[in-house]
Amino acid sequence: MRAPHADRYLEWIEQGNAGDMGWLERNVDRRCDPREVLPGCQSVISLALNYLPAKENPPTGYRIARYSWNDDYHDLIEEKLKDFDLALQDMGGVQRYYVDTGPILERDFASASGLGWNGKSTVQIHRKLGTWFFLCEILTTLALKPDPPSPNHCGKCTACIDACPTKAITGPQKMEATRCVSYLTIEHKGEIPTEFRRAIGDRIYGCDDCLAVCPWNKFAQLSREARLHARPDIFQHSLRDFLSLSLEEFRTLFAKSPIKRIKRDRFLRNVCVALGNTGTKDDLPALEKAIHEESELVAEHARWAKAEITSRL
Repeated sequence: MRAPHADRYLEWIEQGNAGDMGWLERNVDRRCDPREVLPGCQSVISLALNYLPAKENPPTGYRIARYSWNDDYHDLIEEKLKDFDLALQDMGGVQRYYVDTGPILERDFASASGLGWNGKSTVQIHRKLGTWFFLCEILTTLALKPDPPSPNHCGKCTACIDACPTKAITGPQKMEATRCVSYLTIEHKGEIPTEFRRAIGDRIYGCDDCLAVCPWNKFAQLSREARLHARPDIFQHSLRDFLSLSLEEFRTLFAKSPIKRIKRDRFLRNVCVALGNTGTKDDLPALEKAIHEESELVAEHARWAKAEITSRL
């Protein structure tokens, strides 16, 4: 039951593409073979949950990846997987389940199970959900009849490659992760390289560009899960409002959001970059305050933003 593209994954790791995502370099044997995770594993059940909250980002002057507009999806999906696990236990199975939190090459098994296929952006695509869904999986000791794998329906389309603002998709199914806006604004812990800051534009958490342009999204429907729709309080702030958030206010605002995991300093770092790209003279006082009162990580990006705005005036 070795993952179909395990060798490509190992090669990708050896080339140093994981960047700050150190967990991808650990437990490589477990990632390549579910039997290393669950002894006696005979089947992998791949599941998808539609999370599309709206067709467009609310008119705020900044963009946040759609999957994080509301409650943390890990908690929501784990509730559903617990019920699924209980049903499989009644059938005599022993299970482990994950919501992108365990050592498993989930897209490999999703494609092998017929759920969808890996697009040229490396994102999983479903014929009816498009690109707007979460993947999760259940490892089980039950021997289940497998579904046939799904063929790749990307054809000659290169929309996702063409749309990437930092050219992180270097070819069909080839991703230079450390260039990706989602990596830079979420996974990366330090200063954002200056060569990518202008390309980040008004994005302050993640990026949906390669997902949004996929033609298969014409079949996508809004999620029926109310807890995945946009929380108004997140989109009632201006960019400079975010700079005034105290640590406690940040924790309260993003208490149940995936955004909370990057913590306040990295979030304000991203806000400063977006202000540098979109801000006006009215934003300069907030940036000046950040330069003198915030951590060096935030202050450095605030200085850059101030210089970018000043150069436009």
